[in-house]
Amino acid sequence: MKNIDPRKYNLSPRIRLQQKSINDLFIVIDRKSRIIMKDGYRIVEIVNSIQSAEKNSAVSVLTSAPVCSKTRQFLSERKIEIKEL
Repeated sequence: MKNIDPRKYNLSPRIRLQQKSINDLFIVIDRKSRIIMKDGYRIVEIVNSIQSAEKNSAVSVLTSAPVCSKTRQFLSERKIEIKEL
């Protein structure tokens, strides 16, 4: 996987993006603290800004942190897949 510049999608440079193939993008969240609903809302905003720039791209989340069950359900309803780092 290669790193992608988030400024291409008008995102903060602190957000880590990786690309597996042409239409597969991953938001990388590498931390120890739990991912909660506040983070879930932020992830949805990031996905929306990426998909407004590239219509056919599938965006997933790669994380090493535990994910709150409510957040996991919220993201899966919006077709955002969560994978382990």
